[in-house]
Amino acid sequence: MKNKNSVLQSLALVTQFGISMLVPILLCTWFGAWLGKKWNLPILAVPLFLVGALAGARNVYIMAKKVYEDKEGDHAKKDQ
Repeated sequence: MKNKNSVLQSLALVTQFGISMLVPILLCTWFGAWLGKKWNLPILAVPLFLVGALAGARNVYIMAKKVYEDKEGDHAKKDQ
């Protein structure tokens, strides 16, 4: 049963990473395309795509850091 919970937690974490990457990328790209149409600069979507990718990478980094710190804390508690 413990192994099944571990697999489900890992699946949830990977899904959360994916959503945390996709949402900023899609929103920034959509906003860039919208601004590009409004200002007649279709290339504007490219830099905003990159901003979204950087924001998503930052989100994933912060989440992974928290998960890693939580895992270290759990191991420290078990040792005591």
